[in-house]
Amino acid sequence: MSSELHDILQEQSENISSINREAEEESKGTQFLSFDVGGEEFAVNILSVQEIRGWDNPTFLPNAPVYIKGVLNLRGTIVPVMDLRNRFSFKNAQYSDTTVVVILKTKNGEKERLMGCVVDGVSDVFNFQESNISEVPDYGSGIDSRFTAGVMTVDDHAVTLLELSNLLSLDLIKHPYTGASHG
Repeated sequence: MSSELHDILQEQSENISSINREAEEESKGTQFLSFDVGGEEFAVNILSVQEIRGWDNPTFLPNAPVYIKGVLNLRGTIVPVMDLRNRFSFKNAQYSDTTVVVILKTKNGEKERLMGCVVDGVSDVFNFQESNISEVPDYGSGIDSRFTAGVMTVDDHAVTLLELSNLLSLDLIKHPYTGASHG
């Protein structure tokens, strides 16, 4: 076999291997972190998770909505902390050993925004095909539909995917200093 033919076959073999690796990654889907909030399971894209911290009382902010618990200092960055149980109007928000703050990030134009979200506990990291995410049915729940991006069926149970760009938007937090309307 000529060296030229050998080089062509080698290049094609590498191309096929690359295509197979890409197809394998694509078949695995996107990774999501799921967590428990008020007995319900929610998820976010794993790439939006900055870190997970144990529960510690944040510094109180006067005039903040009841679901904004305060702020915490994350290595020099001041991060607001939102209790998702209060935000979604779940009753009996208890703080236990499994209560954690998931530090989430989203982009607002060119600027990256961080927000800590208090959850009852972290459940799992799983892969899921984004093309299989269903729309959230309109069933009159207490959760604002702007905060949900869809529903996934994982191991025979529903997991609600959160829409972080809206959930973490200061415009949607009813606070005297955000310019949001009060209703």
